[in-house]
Amino acid sequence: MGLLGSRGAGSSSSSSSSSSSSVKWFGLVTAIWVQAISGNNYTFANYSDALKTLMKLTQVQLNNLSVAKDVGKAFGLLAGLASDSFPTWLLLLIGSILGLLGYGAQWLVVSKTVSPFPYWLMCIFMCMGGNSTTWMNTAILVTCIRNFRKNRGPVSGILKGYVGLSTAIFTDLCNALFSNRPAEFLMMLSLIPFAVCLIAMLFLRELPPSSTPLEISQESNYFTCFNIIAVILAVYLLAYDFIGSQGHAFDIAFSVILLALLASPLLIPAYISLKSWLDSKQIHNLEDPIIQPLLAQQQVAQLVAEDALVNGDLIKSQPLLGDEHTIIEAFKTIDFWVLFVSFLCGVGTGLTVMNNMGQMGAALGYSDVSIFVSLISIMGFFGRIISGTVSEYCIKRAAIPRPFFNAASQILIAIGYVIMAMALPGSLYIGSVIVGLCYGVRLAITVPTASELFGLKYYGLIYNILILNLPLGSFLFSGLLAGLLYDAQATVTPSGGNECYGSHCYRLCFLIMASACLFGCALDVLMGMRTKDLYRKISASKRSKLVVNGT
Repeated sequence: MGLLGSRGAGSSSSSSSSSSSSVKWFGLVTAIWVQAISGNNYTFANYSDALKTLMKLTQVQLNNLSVAKDVGKAFGLLAGLASDSFPTWLLLLIGSILGLLGYGAQWLVVSKTVSPFPYWLMCIFMCMGGNSTTWMNTAILVTCIRNFRKNRGPVSGILKGYVGLSTAIFTDLCNALFSNRPAEFLMMLSLIPFAVCLIAMLFLRELPPSSTPLEISQESNYFTCFNIIAVILAVYLLAYDFIGSQGHAFDIAFSVILLALLASPLLIPAYISLKSWLDSKQIHNLEDPIIQPLLAQQQVAQLVAEDALVNGDLIKSQPLLGDEHTIIEAFKTIDFWVLFVSFLCGVGTGLTVMNNMGQMGAALGYSDVSIFVSLISIMGFFGRIISGTVSEYCIKRAAIPRPFFNAASQILIAIGYVIMAMALPGSLYIGSVIVGLCYGVRLAITVPTASELFGLKYYGLIYNILILNLPLGSFLFSGLLAGLLYDAQATVTPSGGNECYGSHCYRLCFLIMASACLFGCALDVLMGMRTKDLYRKISASKRSKLVVNGT
């Protein structure tokens, strides 16, 4: 009787675990879709000229509209606080409604459905649109990093990678279907994220992470498959950017294939579900139960509980790097502020290029800047996905701290700004590639770094405090630095706005941003030196799991 009871318990546990695993991977696919449409904040250059013309704005006023969009991220603190108390589906619902209202109002103006709203009201709508993504990103990142906590680098890279691709996805779909009409573009930005979030609400939830070496190894293999699909998508988008439209039929075919590629990650959880079903049938047909793995899991659970108790005692006294930190305890560390300021130098300058690409291209004689917007987006994807996977591998094999990857990206992006300041033929293409790549590295590396330094318990709030650098950096580098320097060089137009043409319009701005990135590099090197011991421990832990798994 006891034997039958053990067999029944084991079969039930296996079935429950398989079902949980399938739902977790389906949830990851919907999270990828949300990230693929949540980069709408980076598409401002695609419709900024239309807003500037309709509202008769100066460059400083236009840049401040962009800053208002980024200020919306400052209210992401609300999303961070809510992530500890509210379910994932509610965070997604709030984000989708804010995006629908914020970008819907902009669509009404650009489509000339209504007269332009007062400037202050337009700033509020821009802020709502910017804030919408903080709710989406918080829901996605907090849930997925907790679900896949043993593969934080790859899951961060793939999720942030699709954020990078989202700008190119929207831009290329708009070019293919709506012939660069900014009104239709804004309509897509308001409706599509709302619909995708409704789908994600059904599947994405927090589930138990993998605990055995075999499960962790399988996770890594599945993430490799996700990365391959994402790379194919990125190459496909890049090819379209260079080939361009070849007629209506070609554009329709491009759009259909693009949607198929976005749906293709579903193949992975479908395979996992089928494999789990076949395995459960095989286990059910076995005559003798396998008790040892259950005992081993109980021992692992006991060790985890004891370790959590020890860590709990440490938190109550004085948390070390790698332990769970409350937000106040994180504020008291030098490491948090070093990470915060270095992040500001990287993302603040990168946002300046993205927000001002329309005017930067016009200053250098380009009438259409969509190719540069897409280049930044696609290279941002490669930066995210490569850095997430490579940094994880380097931690496992050589205990290289993640902040060193941030330092390397800061040096490279500073070189990119110098190239753009020189304004040589093709320099905007080269600069767009470098800025996109390094901006992607910065985002993908900082996400797991924060969780490794300060823990996962209050990660949602800590992440959103770091994200305050987006509105702060946008205000300092884009709203003040780029806007004031541009207006100082520009001439007033008959319509009431102003314009500047020539390499001198942004040269000083690029050089100042390059200097800021070199300062950020020095901070990242300092952070890397301070976290060497922590990453040695993380590396030893990861290598021990590889040895146990026989790899």
